[in-house]
Amino acid sequence: MHSEFLMVIHSLLLLIILDEIIPRILFKIINLIIKARKVYFQKLMKNSFAVLDISLKKNYSGLVSILQQGARVLYVDHHEAGVVPQHPHLKTIINTEPTTCTSLLVDEYLKGQYRAWAVVAACGDNLLPQAEQLAKRVDITAAQFEQLKQLGICINYNAYGHSVVDLHVASDTLYQHLVQFASPLDFLLAKADIFGELQAGYAADFQIAQSIKPEYQDDTIGVYLLPDEAWARRINGVMGNDLANLNPQRAHAVLTYNPCGAYQVSVRAPLATKQGADELCGLFKTGGGRKSAAGINHLPIDELTLFIEAFKKQYQ
Repeated sequence: MHSEFLMVIHSLLLLIILDEIIPRILFKIINLIIKARKVYFQKLMKNSFAVLDISLKKNYSGLVSILQQGARVLYVDHHEAGVVPQHPHLKTIINTEPTTCTSLLVDEYLKGQYRAWAVVAACGDNLLPQAEQLAKRVDITAAQFEQLKQLGICINYNAYGHSVVDLHVASDTLYQHLVQFASPLDFLLAKADIFGELQAGYAADFQIAQSIKPEYQDDTIGVYLLPDEAWARRINGVMGNDLANLNPQRAHAVLTYNPCGAYQVSVRAPLATKQGADELCGLFKTGGGRKSAAGINHLPIDELTLFIEAFKKQYQ
């Protein structure tokens, strides 16, 4: 599991009111929407799919397959797309700029009808300037914005783990709680216990993470190694975001040991440039992502030195 679940869950919430393709949406959440980079489609109606926040380039064959079977597909994403198939039943909304995310693209498509949820998603994806701009457009107060920011960070945090066992709240369960509310502010009022559980877990894990010293650091990059423990698997994504916010001129990589005897790598480009993370991770077999944030699912332990050297070269 990884942070893209945040974008998926928020995009699904925004798509509740989508009526240009399907008049009534019947959601059936799939447990662990994205797992180990495999493609899972959220089925909306018979032969209609919304594909959210997964690379078209990596899932080209799966997309072509369902189109050939007569499916109608709305594909919304912000990863490198590669060649986009031309098909009358395919609508794509793809933007790879580092200043956007899938939920912001869906929000634009829906003309801001559920904009507060897009604010939450942008905060979770560490797009704080964009989130602040959106919040101002719907008269969200400073205090409310801080609540939505914390909610976005906590949902993002809860999306990381080797399996659902690592999570404080199972992905499908959390979705069922969130989808009940047109506004995240209503969710915060009605489900304070759920939010509180996520906040407490985040605070506890983050406190441990602050004691971790960099394995390697210079003026341009920082590399952190985390142990094969549940707290580390949960915190690695938001830890990368926090490091990026604290040191906007430096790129960061957070590596977590996994049960397979390798590292899972989370990379954040410098906030000052928001470039190069996808290129770096793309050098490795299981790597990929976006310009500003990318990762490697399985980095063999004996390739750590190779990774650090490539990291230095990318940002020298």
